[in-house]
Amino acid sequence: MIESKHIKARAILYSTKPVSDRQKQELLDFLKNKHNKDITLTWEKDESIKEGFRLELGAFEGEGASRVWRTDSVYDWSLKGRLKQLEEEIKKLSAKSDSSIPLIKETIENWTPKVLEQEIGTVLTVGDGIATVSGLQGACYQEILIFSSGVRGMVLEPSRNELGCILFDDEESVVEGSVVKRTGRTAGVPIGEDFKGRVIDAMGRPIDGKGDIRAEGYRPIESPAPSIIDRQPVNRPLETGILAIDTMFPIGHGQRELIIGDRQTGKTTIALDTILNQKGKDVICIYTAIGQKTSSVARTVDTLRRHGAMDYTIVINASASDSAPLQYIAPYSACALGEYFMNKGQSVLIVYDDLTKHAVSYRSLSLLLERSPGREAYPGDVFYLHSRLLERSAQLSEKKGGGSMTALPIVETQAGDVSAYIPTNIISITDGQLFLESELFFSGQRPAVNIGLSVSRVGGDAQTKAMKSAVGTLRLELAQYQEMEVFMQFASDLDDMTRRQLDYGHSLMFLLRQEKNRPMKQHEQIILLTAALNHIMQEVPDIEISKFKYGLIDHIESKAPHIYGDIKAGNLNENIKEDIVRLSREYFSLTYGGGE
Repeated sequence: MIESKHIKARAILYSTKPVSDRQKQELLDFLKNKHNKDITLTWEKDESIKEGFRLELGAFEGEGASRVWRTDSVYDWSLKGRLKQLEEEIKKLSAKSDSSIPLIKETIENWTPKVLEQEIGTVLTVGDGIATVSGLQGACYQEILIFSSGVRGMVLEPSRNELGCILFDDEESVVEGSVVKRTGRTAGVPIGEDFKGRVIDAMGRPIDGKGDIRAEGYRPIESPAPSIIDRQPVNRPLETGILAIDTMFPIGHGQRELIIGDRQTGKTTIALDTILNQKGKDVICIYTAIGQKTSSVARTVDTLRRHGAMDYTIVINASASDSAPLQYIAPYSACALGEYFMNKGQSVLIVYDDLTKHAVSYRSLSLLLERSPGREAYPGDVFYLHSRLLERSAQLSEKKGGGSMTALPIVETQAGDVSAYIPTNIISITDGQLFLESELFFSGQRPAVNIGLSVSRVGGDAQTKAMKSAVGTLRLELAQYQEMEVFMQFASDLDDMTRRQLDYGHSLMFLLRQEKNRPMKQHEQIILLTAALNHIMQEVPDIEISKFKYGLIDHIESKAPHIYGDIKAGNLNENIKEDIVRLSREYFSLTYGGGE
C-alpha cells in the first residue's frame, strides 16, 4: 500500500447557519483537547440538517486530481443524530414483551443526549468475503463493523494502518470507498429457550421457515473457558445408546470425545444416535453442520424430527454454499448458545460436524488476509483455533450451577491417516477418540469402531457400577480375537480350543453390530453383555444374532421384569447375573432346541 500524503488535519462543520466566533472557538478547543493537535475548522451549509449540527473530522489525502477527503470521526449533534442515539438505547432493552413497555418509558424519561463520537472508516478493497478498511484506529479484534449498505463484518486482522474484515452478508453492496462504522460490540449471537427445535444459521437467524425467534439476550461467540476451580471431575455417564461405545469407550458429561475416520464411515450416524438417545434425559443437544450440503443437513433434520429429537435439539447450519466467514464462526456460535444453557445448570451435548472443514475455511480466510502460511498452508494459530473452542466444554462445579457441556467434534481423515496435521491437533486437545475404520465399515461391522486405536481417557469414571460389572473382560477378549484372526489366515488346521475361541470372538463382534437410529437402553446393553460373555450366543448363526439379541431382551423383560429395575438402581450382583444367564440359556433352548 502506498502511503498517502496528508495535506492538513481539518474539520468541517455542517449546519443551516454559520456559527459565531465564540462557538467556533469552543469547537476548536474541544477538538484540540480530544485529539491533542491543532485542527483547521471550516463551515459548509447543509439544508438537510433541520436542527443542530454535524461535525466531521478528517483530512485530505493525495495530491492534484487524486486529492480526496477522508473522514475519520463524526460528532453528530443534529436532530436526526440525537434520535438515532435514542433508537440505539431502546434497542438495548430486554426483548421480553411483558417488561419492554415500562423499560421503554423509563428510558425515554431519563434519556439525555450526549456528544457521541463516531469513528468512520473507508473500504479500500473488497472481494472473496474480505474487506480491507482504512481508519477506525480504535477498532478491536472481533468487533462488529457496519458498512453503509447495512452489511455486517467482523475485524479479524487488525494492523497499524488498516483492518482486515470478514463479511457476514452479501458483499456485492460493499464497494471501494464505502463508509464503515464501529459498533463497539464484539461478534455474538442471540440466545434463549425458544431456539430449541429450530434450525438457524451461524448468525442465529432462523432458516427453517417457522418465523422469528424471540431472543432473551445476546452472547459473544468467544469467551474464556471455565477455570479449573470452576470445574469438577467428569463422572456422570452420557450414554450414547451404542453398545460398542458405552461398554468400552464411555463418554461422560463435560467430556470431549473425538469421532474420527474417513468419509462415509458412519461418523455423523454415531453423533445422531447419541442425540436420539438423550430423549427424556433433560439434555439440550446442538448439532452444528459446517461445510455440508444443504440436502444432507435436511436429511439430518428429518431424522431428528421423525424420532422426536427436535424438541430438545438446535441445528446450526453453515452449509458449503455459505461463505467462509459464516463457516468459520458457526462452531463458536453453537458453543455460545450451549454455554447459555450450561450456565443455567442444564446439560448440553454439542456436535461439531466437522472441524476439518472448519479448519479449511479458516485457512481460506487467513490466506486472503495475507497471513503467513505454515504446514499444509494452515496459519500458525490453527491449533489455537480449535483449542479455545473445545476447552469451553466442561462439567461445572456445584457452586457454578452444576451444568455441563459435552463436545463430540468430528474430523475427517484421508486414507485413515490419523497423523495428519488437523487430526493430530484435535487428538491432543480432546479426552479420547473413536476411530472409525473403512475396512471394518465395508465388511459390515457398523459402527466401525477400531478397538485398538479408540480410547476414552475418562474410562470407567463415566460408567455406572452395573455397567462396569457387566463389561468385565470384553475389550481384552476382542483384542485376543483380533490377534488370533490375523494368524488364522496362515493356519491350515486349527485345534478345537482355538476354533471355539475364534467363534466366541466372532459372536462378540456380531453382537456389537447395531442398526443406525436404534440406540439401546442401558439395561438392554447389560443383559446382552452378560449373556454374550457367558458364551450364550457362541452357537447362534451370524445372520441371526441381531434377531436373537432383541428377542432375548423381550424374553427377559417379560419373564423377569424386576431385572430392569435392579439394573436401573445400579444393582448387578451375582444373583442378578445368574438370573440373566439362566433366562438366556432358556431362550436359546426355546429358539434352537438345545443348549450350549
